[in-house]
Amino acid sequence: MQLRTAVLIAFAVGLLAVWLALYRADSYAAWVALAAALFGGAVVRFYPSDRDEESEALHATDAGQGFTSGTTPNVAGAVAAGEVHAAALLEVTMDSMREAVVIIDSAMRIVALNNSARAAFRHGGADTLSPRRLSDLTRNPSIYSAFAAAVARGERAEVKVEADGGGVKHIYDLHVAPLRQREVVYGSDVRGAVGVFFDITRLERLERVRQEFLSNVSHELRTPLTSIITFAETLQDGALDNEDDARRFVQIIGRNAGRMRTLIEDIMELSAIESGALSLDVREANLHQLVRETFNALASKAEGCGVTLVNEVEPGATVNADAPRLEQMIINLVENAIKFSRRGGEVRVRHERGARDLISVEDTGEGIPAEHLPRIFERFYRVDRARSRELGGTGLGLAIVKHLARAHGGEVSVRSTPNVGTTFTVELPRETPAPEAGSHGRG
Repeated sequence: MQLRTAVLIAFAVGLLAVWLALYRADSYAAWVALAAALFGGAVVRFYPSDRDEESEALHATDAGQGFTSGTTPNVAGAVAAGEVHAAALLEVTMDSMREAVVIIDSAMRIVALNNSARAAFRHGGADTLSPRRLSDLTRNPSIYSAFAAAVARGERAEVKVEADGGGVKHIYDLHVAPLRQREVVYGSDVRGAVGVFFDITRLERLERVRQEFLSNVSHELRTPLTSIITFAETLQDGALDNEDDARRFVQIIGRNAGRMRTLIEDIMELSAIESGALSLDVREANLHQLVRETFNALASKAEGCGVTLVNEVEPGATVNADAPRLEQMIINLVENAIKFSRRGGEVRVRHERGARDLISVEDTGEGIPAEHLPRIFERFYRVDRARSRELGGTGLGLAIVKHLARAHGGEVSVRSTPNVGTTFTVELPRETPAPEAGSHGRG
């Protein structure tokens, strides 16, 4: 408080001198300045001093703990104070990381690796903890070259690599950095290198799916669009004068435009289902009635293909499902069966009740070769591309069925015998599935 008193006395003396000089020039201004100065002095005089004392005590406490203004407790300080053991801290930190970490010395010997690295290189004997050379851990030349460059030339490296851990291939984004020391030994300050493996397998898979999807969409749209442009140009070049040709060309243009619209609608439908923007109103639905309405909608197409539709679902049979979505699944499966059935064949819909409700759609077509069955529910996958496109398929019907079945908490499967026929089976739970998070609104 002595310092504050001295400051106040010096301030008062200076204020008096300034006031006297100002009074000679303008007395009114001098009195205003004096009033303002006295007000400021009163604020300083009566400001609670305990706040300053609290602030000083707080700073003193921080300084005693090794913290300065604007800093937070740090790990290095705890290690230096002996509160945390450095080796234990390093081991716990590395083993809690999802990324694989490998540390080597300047002789390319492994100094340390974490649990994720042991899993990634399990086939290389990484379950043991004894030091080994990097070449014993992996024979991947890209990995070895990245570490070698860091040790020999002190260079950082980023490279995409593959590793086969436990029989499963993973793709990693490898970042390697040199470990340096303060003292230069034999002309180099590099003591080793640390490599961090970021698993990007899922991202690579998603990117590949995205590229395939864009490629397939472009191809599917290009074919009808080319037909529309070709026949439109033909009409412009004089075909309008021939009434028969003009009518036929316009029908072709309309058919291809309809095909494009169907494709876009299926893409939007599938996108809404996959994104979770789908709300199911699951309740007891009359399966026999849904199948009858499906057959009524597809009767003309079945008749044109010479296929008989048979409803073997018992009258009054019910299932727990969203009725419009279940009807959509049945329409896709029955329409698909009609397209690939032989003339004179049959398409039957059956229902079995057990632990789950089984709805099967069976045809007497040519069947699906065994090598195509694992991919039959993929988007745009077709066993016979030319025939499917000719029959008006978009290649998305079975993918929509698969995702709708899963949205109900069920699944869809297929079995097929060449030259005998194919059966698709939709399994639905007997109980109403719990709503999934993120499903808000109907797609």
